[in-house]
Amino acid sequence: MSNRDELMKLVKGTVAEGTVTLASGATSDFYIDGRQTSLDSRGLYLTSQLMWERIKTMDVTAVGGPTMGADPIVGGILMAAAADGAHLKGFLIRKEAKAHGMQKWVEGPPLKDGERVVLIEDVVTSGGSALKAIEGMRTQYSPTIVKILCLVDRQAGATEKLKAAGYDYEALFTRKDLGR
Repeated sequence: MSNRDELMKLVKGTVAEGTVTLASGATSDFYIDGRQTSLDSRGLYLTSQLMWERIKTMDVTAVGGPTMGADPIVGGILMAAAADGAHLKGFLIRKEAKAHGMQKWVEGPPLKDGERVVLIEDVVTSGGSALKAIEGMRTQYSPTIVKILCLVDRQAGATEKLKAAGYDYEALFTRKDLGR
């Protein structure tokens, strides 16, 4: 079984049936919990390897994304890069600026203006969370976002919204891949 097929099987196992309200505010008759995959050792390994395979050809210096869905995946990609002899920085974007201390939106090593980065997401619905994270990140840094890469796209408008905003976007899996 290929790594992609094995990961798809793991992701399919995280689909929960029943009405749920998504981060976008929309309701759905199923939920995909990306953390069920990314907080499993094999799931994280496979996700990180497949994402690193795409990222390593992009001439980027950092990967990161909105907390909490991106947190384990970012760590996994950093490990995959290091195992391959590459150096990447990681960053995590808060849902809002920290109210104390340095009041940062973004945690991790500093990013330079124009630094080429990949934004990581676990599950994407409308693309709104990614755009909000980018907006928050831009209050602190001005990187060049080379790509937005996610584990699963629920196919509810994210592709169109993110491309309309000028971003290159790719998902490892789509709702259709999962038989939904």
